[in-house]
Amino acid sequence: MARPTTLTVNAKPYPYVFSPVHTALLVIDMQRDFLLANGFGEIEAGSLAAVQASISPVKKLLDSCRQARLAIFHTREGHRPDLSDCPSNKLIRQNASPDNTQHLKVIGDPGDMGRLLIRGEKGHDIVDVLQPLPGEVVIDKPGRGAFWNTALMDKLKAKAITHLLLCGVTTECCFDTTLREANDRGFECCGIEEATAGYNDSFKCPTLDMIHWSEGLFGFIASLQPLLTTLAPYTSDVLSISRSTTPETPPAFNGKLSISDLQRSYRQGLSPTTVLDALYDRIERYRQTDPAVWIHLETKASVMEKAKELQVRWPDRTKLPPLFGVPFNVKDSIDIAGLPTTTACPLLARVPPKSWPAFEVLLREGAIFIGKTNLDQLATGLTGCRSPFGIPRSVFNHDYISGGSSSGSCVSVGAGLVSFSVATDTAGSGRVPAGFNGVVGYKPTRGMISCRGVTPACLSLDCIALIASNVSDARTVWDTCVSYDEEDRYSKTAAPMQRHVNSTGPQALSFNFGIPPLESLAVCNPEYRQLFSDVVKKLQSLGGHLIPIGWSPFEKAGKLLYEGTFVSERLASLPDDWLDKNRDHLHPVTREIFEAVVDRHSTAVEAYRDLQAKALYIRLAEKVFAYSASGVDVVVVPTAPTHYTVEEVLADPIVKNSILGEFAHCANVLDLCAVAVPASTYLVPESSGSLGEQRLPFSMTFLGGSRSDAETLEIARRFEESMGGQGEHY
Repeated sequence: MARPTTLTVNAKPYPYVFSPVHTALLVIDMQRDFLLANGFGEIEAGSLAAVQASISPVKKLLDSCRQARLAIFHTREGHRPDLSDCPSNKLIRQNASPDNTQHLKVIGDPGDMGRLLIRGEKGHDIVDVLQPLPGEVVIDKPGRGAFWNTALMDKLKAKAITHLLLCGVTTECCFDTTLREANDRGFECCGIEEATAGYNDSFKCPTLDMIHWSEGLFGFIASLQPLLTTLAPYTSDVLSISRSTTPETPPAFNGKLSISDLQRSYRQGLSPTTVLDALYDRIERYRQTDPAVWIHLETKASVMEKAKELQVRWPDRTKLPPLFGVPFNVKDSIDIAGLPTTTACPLLARVPPKSWPAFEVLLREGAIFIGKTNLDQLATGLTGCRSPFGIPRSVFNHDYISGGSSSGSCVSVGAGLVSFSVATDTAGSGRVPAGFNGVVGYKPTRGMISCRGVTPACLSLDCIALIASNVSDARTVWDTCVSYDEEDRYSKTAAPMQRHVNSTGPQALSFNFGIPPLESLAVCNPEYRQLFSDVVKKLQSLGGHLIPIGWSPFEKAGKLLYEGTFVSERLASLPDDWLDKNRDHLHPVTREIFEAVVDRHSTAVEAYRDLQAKALYIRLAEKVFAYSASGVDVVVVPTAPTHYTVEEVLADPIVKNSILGEFAHCANVLDLCAVAVPASTYLVPESSGSLGEQRLPFSMTFLGGSRSDAETLEIARRFEESMGGQGEHY
């Protein structure tokens, strides 16, 4: 029986309605320092009876939300050991009271469980019975509210959360403060009465009453048991799952590699070795069709051994990490310790001592590394036709290009050889090939995921790209990898000003979008123009409002990349004599491009003029994406203007490549995020004969403002869902 998409629980002041897939449980500060004897809470307030009594109902709520597969967030209040993040008034106010007889210790003083409220100490951690499981988010907060000076807002948006269930301690302090902060940011909140408590029980009822006062001024309050009953339809299919990893009749592998499909199958007893055994058979079969996908493939024996190690490490199938048993690969311009990084130039290969930082994160979350993929040499190109390891072909039609430079990455996902691939994107390299292979190509905002360990193409513009069969998988991998890296000079922290969430009413489904003018779309082939028009109508049917925009900054920024001095950065990360020494090792088209860069004789004055122009175009683009009624949430463009055959590209490699970047180049220059999503298919011109009618994919891209990744991904996901969802076509 299908599960309901929305649930309703009786609450004050009226029933609370929520969608489980967009709802998170937020467990506030269930720490030893607040709940156990001789911790900070007892020193501060005295009696622990009420807060300790809240542990059991919080556990019931937590178990139910886990079974319902809700996103789970935990908070811990505490400070750095040097107290540099602790305001002086918080440190001394209570202790300084003239009548103080109780607050004899302050934050940072020694206690029975280590220094009081200091991160890393035993007392700072969550009590044993409520310890977070793999994949659950832990937010360390320096204040009473969980949003101040934390990544909570970013993490909630990354999971498309609009509704919050709140529990924890203390009702009158951190619970109440966090709920009010969440309300200010647009989240629809419901506190659970029995699952929160404080040190002065007389404060609890007035605090909760204030939340739902005046017909829900700050939110809702519900009782625990009605909520557990409401969640039952979402938990019933989980309750029957044993914790054992060896059921009598393990399910057969259904061939689907999406992360959600694999998670579901693994929870039901499917073994990763079964998946990988079938996967390697699939890889070998596909090699007969296209031998140019891989540069390095891990041996089947080594991968099977890793899968067995995962099963030993995670024996309880109810507590698996989010990427458990998920196979992935990386583009061979990304460092993996001990493996050659060739960047499709074998004579220039090197063996790095360290891996790209997020690689270890993916392994820690249970993902299984399969190998490294082919690419346009030195990540220079959008065609996929510039590699000495061969020319990968579109999974839809062998005569057509795969796109590049992340050719092998996109083909491997499109052919169902891995669940996701980590690629790169400097000028569209993760989006154009995704479009030509019917998969999702996501370029996060520059610096959200570290590029340390990536062979530079244009260092100031290079981005990690994530290739997946659907938007949700791309979002999951992004959420896993995103992190500030102080050793990456272009790494970014959170956005300086967050946009609120629209959680209810018509605003929850509406958005503003812009498109290029008709004259700019004229470069597209006739099929693309018609399909793009259909996309615009579909977006309007989903609640999108088409807003006129100025296209000039996007167009001019795109031209800066190859028609200005920025192309010189292709050589800037290399020694001065590198081209002279290595030109004979380069692919003929790569060599021609690099020699053209030298022949330009660009001057510093020209470079500064282009930098100034870039700054102007960024500012103009910011106005397009303004946080206002006249701004747009996304700009929607065709991912590429057409799809060439391999023969057409080989006959005119540089001109054809340039045309493919018409709508892709601007995203990196303007520091935008971008998601390429399959939108339709169309009949191959003049296809006939024994193979019958053949079709090619059409893809469109959602461009979002810098660090508006979560909002852009959610609009892309809604569009994908409206087109029939998950896109696995192999």
